[in-house]
Amino acid sequence: MLRSIFHPASQTTETKSTLIMLHGRGADEHDLFGLKERLDPRLDIHSLRAPFEYEWGGNAWFDMSEDGTLDEKSFLRSKAEILAFVDSIKADNLFLLGFSMGAIMSYALALTQPHLCRGILALSGFAPLQLEKEYRLNELNDLHVFISHGINDPVIPVSAARKTKELLSSSNAHVTYNEYHMAHQIAEECLVDIGAWLKKLLDQP
Repeated sequence: MLRSIFHPASQTTETKSTLIMLHGRGADEHDLFGLKERLDPRLDIHSLRAPFEYEWGGNAWFDMSEDGTLDEKSFLRSKAEILAFVDSIKADNLFLLGFSMGAIMSYALALTQPHLCRGILALSGFAPLQLEKEYRLNELNDLHVFISHGINDPVIPVSAARKTKELLSSSNAHVTYNEYHMAHQIAEECLVDIGAWLKKLLDQP
């Protein structure tokens, strides 16, 4: 089982709503966890640690070449471990929040398994095109996608996010797309929009 840290909802509701955080390459489960105080109090929040050690420190979800190609073996292991974690917590109303490599992982999970979660927040990442044949784009009518990217991102260019937006335009997912004057990060304006997006969905039955 993946290592994780947990922040319980401070406001209870009839429906159990859960957010799973997936960090970027070279980070760990503590990296995104600091956002918990800025997110909706109705959310149970789990932040997971990727299973592979990254050579420059921290952890990674999979090996990836410079052209963005995912290593299949490590990717499939992480996918299986995340799905096992999701199954273990039995969330009724699930969201994934991924940054960078974690966003890539979130796309890969949600677009291939339409009923896994209600929504994903894909921050500074992209949907890997090598999995395109596995994407079930016409079965995403219940999926909400929040995409954010910095126009000055030196790690993953904003063009990658725009390609994903174009890909999803042929789906029936509900997509919110925002670009910000930021680099490879989560700026304050982006964080405010994340909070508003989650609140709107949680307010809906």
